[in-house]
Amino acid sequence: MTFDLHPEMDPLIKARAALPPGKNLNEDRANWSAYARANSVPPPAGMTVTDTTVQGRDGDAIPVRIYAPAGAGPKAGLLYFHGGGFVKGDCDTSDTNGWGLAAETGAVVVSVDYRLAPEHPYPAALHDCIDVLLHVHGAPEVYGVDPKRLGVAGDSAGGNLAAAVSIWAKVEGGPPLRCQGLIYPCLTDRLEFESYKRNAEAPGLSTANMMGYWKAYLGDAMAGQSTDPLATPLCVKDLSGQPPTYVLVAEYDPLIDDGVAYAGKLMAAGVETGFFRADRMIHGFVRARINGKETAKAFSAMTQFLQAKLA
Repeated sequence: MTFDLHPEMDPLIKARAALPPGKNLNEDRANWSAYARANSVPPPAGMTVTDTTVQGRDGDAIPVRIYAPAGAGPKAGLLYFHGGGFVKGDCDTSDTNGWGLAAETGAVVVSVDYRLAPEHPYPAALHDCIDVLLHVHGAPEVYGVDPKRLGVAGDSAGGNLAAAVSIWAKVEGGPPLRCQGLIYPCLTDRLEFESYKRNAEAPGLSTANMMGYWKAYLGDAMAGQSTDPLATPLCVKDLSGQPPTYVLVAEYDPLIDDGVAYAGKLMAAGVETGFFRADRMIHGFVRARINGKETAKAFSAMTQFLQAKLA
């Protein structure tokens, strides 16, 4: 299939094309880091960036990166979970997204370097994200945040984790969240939506690769048949009581129907829901926002929503 791509996608596609074929997971991770570096710029002047760790329930120290905009606090707090198919990525590969959220919302953003599959399958990543949320809420002075003004956001696999953390917080009486931002999230392992056929070979993400990510995250026995809403949030039965949510999707992405369906379920449950479809754009498109005016508009549509809810 031919995709009528927006010109702002060209730098992303060229950066991918310049990478050598990955022969194994380690090479894929190295390629992901190189791809991220090719599309990254440093945070703006005046923003304080600090790397530290949070002790996780399983005994591991969870690396986090704190982006604190200039100005007196305490500020709202926004936890950010990076993408990478559950198997790739860290605070470095998501740096531009992390500081971008802080710059545009005015919140202190805590980017979580959660454990990766397949070495650490579900629910390790989710546990890390929850544990950092609990620490931010319980020790707000460490981060310079107001514990009553917290939200979550994530892209792709991180969008899955943001949705799962929000569901967990409601069901388990966790810290109250003001909002969540879901950027082209993967929310079901069934891969039965029409977009998985229509966009099966889209430049940013293929359907085959997405199934491989699910198998790494959930294991071969569970992938494709999960009924656990904390693993696959789209199968949740009751979304009432979820915080105001913004869903950002791309036209040429196998995951677009995940986001559309979840936004519909949220609205049907009475949850305030914002939605933006980035036409002619691909999975991962927000990386192009630095030099792309239309991409920046899409990103800002979400950040303005989050900023208002965190005010």
